[in-house]
Amino acid sequence: MNARPILPGITLMGAVDWDRRLFDSLIPLPDGTSYNAYLVRGSEKTVLLDTVDPSKVDVLMAQLDAVDRLDYLVAHHAEQDHSGSIPLVLARYPEAVLVTDPKAKELLQEHLDIPDARFRTVADGETLSLGDRTLRFIYLPWVHWPETMGTYLEEDHILFSCDFFGSHRAQSGVFAERDAVMRGAKRYYAEIMMPFRGFVEKNLVKLEGLQIDMICPSHGPVYRDPSFILEAYREWAGAPPRNTVVIPFVSMHGSTLIMVDRLTAALTDRGITVERFDLTSADIGDLAMSLVDAATVVVGTPAVLTGPHPRTIEAAYLVGALRPKVRFVSIIGSFGWGQRIVEVLGGLVAPLKAEILAPVFAKGLPRATDLAAVDALADTIAAKHREAGLK
Repeated sequence: MNARPILPGITLMGAVDWDRRLFDSLIPLPDGTSYNAYLVRGSEKTVLLDTVDPSKVDVLMAQLDAVDRLDYLVAHHAEQDHSGSIPLVLARYPEAVLVTDPKAKELLQEHLDIPDARFRTVADGETLSLGDRTLRFIYLPWVHWPETMGTYLEEDHILFSCDFFGSHRAQSGVFAERDAVMRGAKRYYAEIMMPFRGFVEKNLVKLEGLQIDMICPSHGPVYRDPSFILEAYREWAGAPPRNTVVIPFVSMHGSTLIMVDRLTAALTDRGITVERFDLTSADIGDLAMSLVDAATVVVGTPAVLTGPHPRTIEAAYLVGALRPKVRFVSIIGSFGWGQRIVEVLGGLVAPLKAEILAPVFAKGLPRATDLAAVDALADTIAAKHREAGLK
């Protein structure tokens, strides 16, 4: 990737990672990603906002060949896909001052061993003059680390938002097109931001007093019309869940699948949207994204020995860790001679503080009474959704 202008004196730098398919050894990247850095030139000073993942440092260094002097390097976030190349940039520009908040300084020194003398820490709301341009630093804690901050370019009304409003998306263009970016942005929110949706709401309120004409995130394209992503975040974080049930499941010999099919049909007949995921092949990012709007999760699992299938343990842990707006949880499945499925999975979803609906288990092949119990579960879910006024 070559450096690309956004506005006069403001340049998108960094790297597009077209071929990366896994992030943090955990998160699938079906559309690749990017590591965005931004160069802002004022009449007196020049600043680089963030760096890149160390795997792409050569790309950034080639872009910096055109930058004779760097006065400031701003670190919005200590995670190494943004900060990992900071030591090399500081070595290239010995006069540059590393600007960050006190918590980020602590983390950067722990992870990257940067000398204390290179830092300047800033307070929430503090400004830094570049001459004819002014940076205002805005603390944005827990979107998605405790030290995260953003930078607001006052004269141009641009928010450099770090991971906030990002998307794991590799593309050749600079700017976001709504239809192209929304799926990736929602997926990114689900995987990265949803566990902190309370903080997301607080930080959205914090930004309300700013005129924001453009948002420049650290991953994905730039929003030159940020209204749609701001509104999407408000909905994803704060709106009630929808009349939707998510069913992550595994079936080893077909019995659990019979119950999942029965529940899918019964819920559909009752006007409820169903999203189901066979965990032997499902992308966990797709599962995470479905949880953003779901009111209910029903895990389908056979017993392995006496516990749930390991894939459903992983899914239940994911649901509990992401803490979506889910209000109701249940379990369906089958077993051979005994089971302690509810005990195991119930503990994993406990962080949701959701209401647990009575599970339905069949011993061996589901019989008519078992299928009738699945229908009754569908009735219960439909009634709960109606009582909650879900649409």
